[in-house]
Amino acid sequence: MSATTETGAANRAPTPATNPAVVTRFAPSPTGYLHIGNARTGMFAWLYARHYGGKALLRIEDTDKARSTSEAIDVIFDGLNWLGLDWDEEPVFQSTRAGRHAEVVEELIARGGAYRCYMTQDELAAARAAAEAERRPFRLNSPWRDADPATAPEGQPFVVRVKAEREGETVIEDLVQGRVTVANAELDDMVLLRSDGTPTYMLAVVVDDHDMGVTHVIRGDDHLNNAFRQLSIIRAMGWAEPVYAHIPLIHGGDGGKLSKRHGALGVDQYRDQLGILPEALFNYLLRLGWGHGDDEIISREQAIEWFDLDGVGKSPARFDTKKLENLNGHYIRSADDSRLADLVAPHLGFEPTVERRDLLRRSMASLKPRAANILELADGAAFLFRTRPLEMDAAAAALLEGDAPALLARLHAALDAVDDWDTEALETAVREVAEAAGVKLGAVAQPLRAALVGRKTSPGIFDVLELLGRDESLGRIADQMA
Repeated sequence: MSATTETGAANRAPTPATNPAVVTRFAPSPTGYLHIGNARTGMFAWLYARHYGGKALLRIEDTDKARSTSEAIDVIFDGLNWLGLDWDEEPVFQSTRAGRHAEVVEELIARGGAYRCYMTQDELAAARAAAEAERRPFRLNSPWRDADPATAPEGQPFVVRVKAEREGETVIEDLVQGRVTVANAELDDMVLLRSDGTPTYMLAVVVDDHDMGVTHVIRGDDHLNNAFRQLSIIRAMGWAEPVYAHIPLIHGGDGGKLSKRHGALGVDQYRDQLGILPEALFNYLLRLGWGHGDDEIISREQAIEWFDLDGVGKSPARFDTKKLENLNGHYIRSADDSRLADLVAPHLGFEPTVERRDLLRRSMASLKPRAANILELADGAAFLFRTRPLEMDAAAAALLEGDAPALLARLHAALDAVDDWDTEALETAVREVAEAAGVKLGAVAQPLRAALVGRKTSPGIFDVLELLGRDESLGRIADQMA
């Protein structure tokens, strides 16, 4: 199908400042995980409704029984809840509405907007072969389109097709794409009801949107061609036409279609495998293809206040995992330490006691300035719960060679004499050891860090000492002394 698009704000349908009559919907198919691109589309539909004080609805398009599973539905609900997207009515399950879909087909036939087509598979194949031989696009010209229903062969299988317009053109004033025009000669008499009586996707979507009162259809621009075909049904039924807004898809950093190699995962995988916070993913997806001046950090409240479709660009946005991680780091640094501890705890491999959870909470202030995600926080906190003697990695073991054991012995004695086990007193004691040994602080801090953590890197060494406490710190140092 060839569509003509005219750009410019003048071609976009005007939108009132507030419109509580706005009803949007998000309609994912539960045939796998909640794809990051689908989640962004759902966010945009949700934000548009929230901005205008309207209703945001959820529909699960589960008509593909072979691929739609209860587990996949649960993943969708879980991902949407995690992102903080709520809905104003109970979810609609498309699979429960087949009777209603068939009812509309019967009305369409009665109105003259659809017809029963008895063409056999052989006849369809011959028609396609003829079009191919003549090097022209295949447009079905069914002999049953205008046939007298009384001539229908009794008992023969049939499908029901829409009677698409053949003259003129169809125009959509899209809120993102602008004015888009398609010649009606390019539209086909698509199937609405299969020979087994089941509805097609194209029919079910239109009927469900109408019955749910959807006023604004916000979806990916890969559905733009579908809009013209679906209008055939809407107009034949005499229903009000929705306002369309087709959002450009997300591409990878190289400009190609977004895939797993670009970081395209399910929403739950960003949480569980990458340690992303929901507010960070929400903020990042919001800024993928939509903007508000130079603002980068945008709260949910600001997003609802500012969001409108005139801020959505017409070009595909490019997904950048590094930018997401940087944004996530910002939200981690500003997050409550108790909340972070609760998120980190499941990644430590054990159920922490009350004391360990409190230690984990207290460690967050030292760990979160360096962390880009929850997994890094968990990795950074792991040293707190290791058992003695610590297993050293290669870099830490190298720092414990030479004069290091002797320095550790002097540190052990100095730290054992500290009365108040806080960072200020600990720093004073370590600096005095360095001065007495005639070396820089780093020459003392490096083997001390290795002994305490088992690695070359850690939070600030005085924070490490304070978090581990007197007995554990002195014990770990003693394990590495000469």
